[in-house]
Amino acid sequence: MTTVAIPAGWPATEEQARAVQDELRGRVVRDEPGPPPGTGYVTGVDVAYDDERDVVVAAAVVLDAASLGVVAEATAVGQVSFPYVPGLLAFREIPTVLAALDALQCPPGLVVCDGYGLAHPRRFGLASHLGVLTGLPTIGVAKNPFTFTYEEPGTPRGSASPLLAGDEEVGRALRTRPGIKPVFVSVGHRVSLDTACAHTLALTPAYRLPETTRRADSLCRRALKEATL
Repeated sequence: MTTVAIPAGWPATEEQARAVQDELRGRVVRDEPGPPPGTGYVTGVDVAYDDERDVVVAAAVVLDAASLGVVAEATAVGQVSFPYVPGLLAFREIPTVLAALDALQCPPGLVVCDGYGLAHPRRFGLASHLGVLTGLPTIGVAKNPFTFTYEEPGTPRGSASPLLAGDEEVGRALRTRPGIKPVFVSVGHRVSLDTACAHTLALTPAYRLPETTRRADSLCRRALKEATL
């Protein structure tokens, strides 16, 4: 497990964090289709917190996109690097997530975040932030629609409807299991929304959430227990 320090110059206030978002948001690439689903590697990242100890643990799990078998995994532990502020959660997680990705023994390929990309009040959630900093193609697959609206997709698996901020489509509500609550997919960086949804379906052969998210969640929870014994 890698140990992470808060980077020098890391934003300490909401004003500083929003200024960083404003600076980096213009670097998001939206005109690339992204890697085809079922090819190469796909990596899930997730974090777990111990608020009493001010500790955050990140996990990165690389899967073979065709078989969904685990290829590599890594974890990192660090100090929580920013207070809890809705819309600025990436600043609590990014340093430790980057360290987990850096510790992998193979290239991560597409990175799937348990959260948001463009489906964010400032159009710059964790998936976009991580993509811009690493240059990797990224998508966000979230459990809830945050502040956005949508109409229920059809009942069959693969049904989708726009996730809307007013008239702007910021992502899609995507049904990954028949009749089960959808997940909420958004572009992070260097991937189209169609490709992001196709990857999400490829990663959900048996459960509502992507295998990338399920495995990264399990690993970071185990790592947090080990780090706080």
